[in-house]
Amino acid sequence: MARRRALVLAALLPLLAACGGAGSAQGTDLNGTVLDPPFEVSSTPLVDTAGDSYSLTDDTDKPLTLVFFGYTNCPDICGQVMATLAGTLARLDDAELDDLDVVFVTTDPARDDEATVERYVDAFDPSIIGLTGALGDIVTVGNSLAVGIDKGEKMPSGGYDVTHGTRIYAVDGDDESPMMWDQDVSQAQLAHDVTVLLDEG
Repeated sequence: MARRRALVLAALLPLLAACGGAGSAQGTDLNGTVLDPPFEVSSTPLVDTAGDSYSLTDDTDKPLTLVFFGYTNCPDICGQVMATLAGTLARLDDAELDDLDVVFVTTDPARDDEATVERYVDAFDPSIIGLTGALGDIVTVGNSLAVGIDKGEKMPSGGYDVTHGTRIYAVDGDDESPMMWDQDVSQAQLAHDVTVLLDEG
């Protein structure tokens, strides 16, 4: 099923390329960027908010998973993207929600322990899965999706910024990421694409 979705995305690639990587939210046009070839997602386990091991390959058994890397002290982009993810979930029907997981991976595990991540994701939507873990493991998983992760220099306030990705990634049942969306994707656009991907699956 997931392999069929990857083939459908590959077939749509020329159309998307002609549209600059995005299409209008009508018909079967997709707003995200098809990854050809898709990223192979690392199986390195992270830690969920219950303290249990969680791998983006071994523990994502639904047809589609959306993944975003950020951190709870992020002053801007993370909150925007998380709100988009929560709004997307609100636009989907029960059958679509049953086939979808949304995962937030912190890039700042020094400050984002299990409890902190749980409070953060719950504030957007309790169904969102929050992950933390050892920084090296998070970097390994991030690298498999071309997400650069780096702790910035200390600021005068005493805090620090963290370099992280700003995109949302799709992970399919083949443990590959065939598609991604930029930070400015709207809730309606993302919900449209999720519906198309699930229907084609």
